[in-house]
Amino acid sequence: MTTEKIPFVDLYAQYLSIQEEIDAAIAGSIRETSFIGGRPVAEFESAFARFLGMPHVVSCANGTDSMEIILKAWGIGAGHEVIVPAHSWISTSEAVGNVGARPVFVDVDPERFTIDVNRIEEAVTPRTRAIIPVHLYGHPADMPAIMDIARRHGLKVLEDCAQSHGARVGGRLTGTIGDASSFSFYPGKNLGCYGDGGCMATADPDLAERIRMIANHGQKGKHNHLLEGRNSRLDGLQATILSAKLPHLEGWNRRRREIATGYTERLGGLHVQTPTVSEDCTHVFHLYVIRTERREGIMQVLKERNIETAIHYPTVLPLLPCYADLGHVPGQFPVAFANQSRILSLPIYPEMNESMLDRVAEAIKSALDVPVRG
Repeated sequence: MTTEKIPFVDLYAQYLSIQEEIDAAIAGSIRETSFIGGRPVAEFESAFARFLGMPHVVSCANGTDSMEIILKAWGIGAGHEVIVPAHSWISTSEAVGNVGARPVFVDVDPERFTIDVNRIEEAVTPRTRAIIPVHLYGHPADMPAIMDIARRHGLKVLEDCAQSHGARVGGRLTGTIGDASSFSFYPGKNLGCYGDGGCMATADPDLAERIRMIANHGQKGKHNHLLEGRNSRLDGLQATILSAKLPHLEGWNRRRREIATGYTERLGGLHVQTPTVSEDCTHVFHLYVIRTERREGIMQVLKERNIETAIHYPTVLPLLPCYADLGHVPGQFPVAFANQSRILSLPIYPEMNESMLDRVAEAIKSALDVPVRG
């Protein structure tokens, strides 16, 4: 039996596939000494705006900053509430708390992993100012329903697109439907740089101007500080890398869908729940997440066979120690709470081949054939 490692993600394999482009981009940035701002950042912002079909893209240091900056630009802060899903990475709720507002958690849809639109309105209060839907794992949230709720209640919508570069709902790209959107370019994302990076997108020119000022020390022009902002800028080197990768994104996403289909076919008939895709959505499978009552056994067998896995995420947000003061209990979030002990992320990246999929599926089948110890 082969013992060659199947990593959870292989960024070096991705680099090798476009090595000449990446090396040339980095060399050009160094040659120009364009390390903060300048041509590389402006060119990437323009390229990503064209990709999205949005008039305004503003880059920043990371995805978490992008959400905080937008919330601050909207004037959201102390005494306000923002509705977020119970199941996500902490950046979503952390951004709310860091501007002084209170995150209000809502359970997730049993199929999508995204916020349950049937539970949003019961969470709205006179203090609610915005909703942050997360397109988790690469599957879009139900944006038409969310936008309808938001408009009826006069709320802003900030799309968290950290895991959904290129995903679509109703034919529209995620990040183009809400009032503003946040993207992360963390290395492992579908579109990732070689460090931290992020951006914001909006069709509102006034918001675009304000978020650009906030991200760059509150400046409108050199030394003209109109407000207290922050230092949150995309490095020039990272911008060149993103510009080199962006033309490959759609192809990489297609390959991710092919791998996901391969997993689903191979795991059919086993006692695991594979991801589903809503009819109106294009999933980009940032992660391929199964659900199973035999998670620990499966993880152990895969580890023994040199196959990496991960759990995204082991504790739902409202039950984390940092939110203990809010007094939440598992029964408030039955779907998210049930998922946290059942979810398992399998390796997925465009450079995976069919034999790798076979190995992962065979290992899972082997684990499920082992009787549960009682």
